[in-house]
Amino acid sequence: MSLDAATDDLRASFKLAMRRFPAAVTVITSADQTRRHGMTATAVTSLSLDPPSLVVCVNQASLLHDIMLLARRFCVNLLRRDQVALSAAFSGALPPETRFGLGEWAVSPEGISYLETAQINIFCRKAAAVPYGTHTIFIGEAELVNVHDPVDPLIYQDATYCFSVPAETKAA
Repeated sequence: MSLDAATDDLRASFKLAMRRFPAAVTVITSADQTRRHGMTATAVTSLSLDPPSLVVCVNQASLLHDIMLLARRFCVNLLRRDQVALSAAFSGALPPETRFGLGEWAVSPEGISYLETAQINIFCRKAAAVPYGTHTIFIGEAELVNVHDPVDPLIYQDATYCFSVPAETKAA
């Protein structure tokens, strides 16, 4: 087996493995001096509690990537289970300039669009941008967090939208 074939096999099995990771569905929003943009992303995770920070991975070929490189802030909007249409729109089903016409959007004092009906909004100051492979890892320090009840996030796993259900526990 050639090295290239092994690499192709590894990439295929890695892709299959990553598809099976359940992930919360978010829309990342940012703006520079002239543009605002949003994109659906599942590559978001917490980084540190001190300072409160998270990691967002964005493909370098995307418009959001270009804007986030120039911008000082961004917002992570965790979608609710009834916001599948928003996820699809921000995944490319709608052109960038029409995406914000779907849903209830507001603009922060810093000029960042955020989804008022999201499960969570985490407003971040960009602390670092680290290129790696095809993506850039953006580290954001949380400046403000809005949390809305009930807990009902949209999940994505194996190319399918899913919903979280608490596991049943047996009484002791």
